[in-house]
Amino acid sequence: MWDLRLPSGLFFAILGVILTGLGVAAPDMRAPLTDVNVNLYSGLSMLAFGAFLLLMARRASRKQS
Repeated sequence: MWDLRLPSGLFFAILGVILTGLGVAAPDMRAPLTDVNVNLYSGLSMLAFGAFLLLMARRASRKQS
């Protein structure tokens, strides 16, 4: 059976890195009705979620071996 945590974790981690980079490099690129850097905070949360999924996939693969 193929574990979906690995590709999902990679997807969220890559997207999180891109959004975090945009939030740091261009903080003025934000939603027009808010003063919050949405790219930075959503990127950090996606990066954390992707890292969590990758950690769970690694634990599952070690348990099977």
